[in-house]
Amino acid sequence: MHPRLLTVPAFDLLGRSIGPFTLHTYGVLLAIAFLAGLFVASRQAKKAGLDSTRITDMAVWVLIAGLLGAKLLLVVVDWRYFTSHPGEIFMLFKSGGVFYGGLLGGILVAWWYVRRYKLPGWQVADVLAPGVVIGQAIGRLGCFSAGCCWGQPSRVPWAVTFTDVYAARAVGTPLDTPLHPSQLYESLAAFLILFFLIWLAPRKKFHGQITLAYITLYSAARFGLEFLRGDPDRGSWFRGALSTSQLIAIVLILGAALLLPRLRRTQAVTKPDSP
Repeated sequence: MHPRLLTVPAFDLLGRSIGPFTLHTYGVLLAIAFLAGLFVASRQAKKAGLDSTRITDMAVWVLIAGLLGAKLLLVVVDWRYFTSHPGEIFMLFKSGGVFYGGLLGGILVAWWYVRRYKLPGWQVADVLAPGVVIGQAIGRLGCFSAGCCWGQPSRVPWAVTFTDVYAARAVGTPLDTPLHPSQLYESLAAFLILFFLIWLAPRKKFHGQITLAYITLYSAARFGLEFLRGDPDRGSWFRGALSTSQLIAIVLILGAALLLPRLRRTQAVTKPDSP
């Protein structure tokens, strides 16, 4: 864990000290995740024969909506805490949010953009999905550096022990306790999903297949990984049996299963005839 890359003195235009400026590792990795997502989406758009410039513009808005949605759902899930500690809302910019809030926010903006510019919706979703998942993979490394989204106490050989007092003050990271590196688990899962989606893209049988594969695989991974998470106040359903993210994962998997036969029937990829 290394929440701060550097801290340097800061001055105004008159040379007066205005306190230290801190460059947070989470923010840097979030920016890298943003750029990597744009790059992958643009490359996938070109391979799919879509207007890469239009897709890149769309991806910018989708990623911004995703970032805001992730923060918003975190506030909603932990509403009691933030109403009691309103100043802590500003700490959201130093750590992560709830991914599903980002996913839902991004979907809403993508739906609007597709309707506005009359784009082929499922084809666009297929080229955006790998960009989203690489953003997740890198973003979770940011969570690890910030100390947020930590795991349950564990005795596994690869357990991590956080010691940075700054992270404990900022996001409540437990110190001096071996924990499951849940952030790294999710990052690894996201990278594996990314490789599978890129492999699947030229082999897909219908438009929307990449999107459904992403939703299903990530939701299944997230459902399981939630049992290893140790950070509190992630929402509680059915007397604490499920977290908010697990409930959303179930809904998304069921939704993907319901969409699958329809997309197979209506969105079949037309292969060019062999010479």
